[in-house]
Amino acid sequence: MAASIANTFRQGSWIKCIVVLCVLISSVAGLIPGLYCGTESCYDVLGVSREAAKAEIARAYRQLARKYHPDRYRDGDPGLAGETNESAQQKFMLVATAYETLKDEETRKDYNNMLDNPDQYYSHVYAYYSRRLAPKVDVRIVILVTVCAISVFQYYSWWSSYTEAINYLASMPKYRIQATQLAKEQGLLNRTKEKGKNRRSKEEIREEEEEIIRDIIKNKIDIKGGYQKPNVSDILLFKLVLFPYHLCMYIAWYCSWIYRFTLRKEEYGKEEKLYLIRKHMKMSQAQFDSLEDHLHDTYLERQLWIKENYEVYKQEQEEEMKVKMAQDSRWKRYRRWMKNEGPGRLTFIDD
Repeated sequence: MAASIANTFRQGSWIKCIVVLCVLISSVAGLIPGLYCGTESCYDVLGVSREAAKAEIARAYRQLARKYHPDRYRDGDPGLAGETNESAQQKFMLVATAYETLKDEETRKDYNNMLDNPDQYYSHVYAYYSRRLAPKVDVRIVILVTVCAISVFQYYSWWSSYTEAINYLASMPKYRIQATQLAKEQGLLNRTKEKGKNRRSKEEIREEEEEIIRDIIKNKIDIKGGYQKPNVSDILLFKLVLFPYHLCMYIAWYCSWIYRFTLRKEEYGKEEKLYLIRKHMKMSQAQFDSLEDHLHDTYLERQLWIKENYEVYKQEQEEEMKVKMAQDSRWKRYRRWMKNEGPGRLTFIDD
């Protein structure tokens, strides 16, 4: 009888041990090495419960951080009995990791989900690394700063091109003579001789005259194309801001075009004809505007807004270009080289 009771007790002890092991396994099953606090619970590291508020978590972190901070470590400190400098640093890093995990509501939610659903291993790994590798700065701010930087570069680049064009025109005798005549007619260069203290040097007078000529060239000559005067509305930032407006304007213009010239069969005006010619030539507005005015008149005389006329004109231009190339001495030398020594000719070295 005593033996049977002992047996029963031993069986009960084994059952209790199994239950305890199951509880321990279930408590650490949700902990994944390398994620968050590793195989230790972040709550246990800070010594708080899962229901702890932010203030309690922050208070526990500050106490432990002061205790294990590397700068506060001293050999023989009774509060760090059995700790070395390296172990104290490791515990400090673990405490900091636990605080970073639990102070943020979203990260804490992911961590609790990992503890409650240990079987969803890959989901927890993805959630952990997606948060760690996510950019710390708002993407919208990055895009805005990038657009602003590009816009500033565009604006100053266009100003540089415009200044280069003005300097070039100011050095051309044709435009310089015209600008000088206009300045004299306006009385800008007909000044009385200066005497006394107010008398300026020849260099100062020459610089002033040069500035007057440049101003007249800027105001009287309409530079088009890539060297035209920069406009703030043309930079990328303003184009993006005004994109909805321009989109609505384009839709309205397109509907008006369809209504006027497709449904009502109205005749094209000069602007409409030039628009169709530009589309046939596949030019941008800036490229088309940079052409000489007499070319626009030639296009209108040839009625190039009509597709068939443009194809004939294009064929004529290609034939004319072939004739010029055939007569050009440089092209003759190039064709002779291609025939005799070009990459298509094989030569053999004598044995």
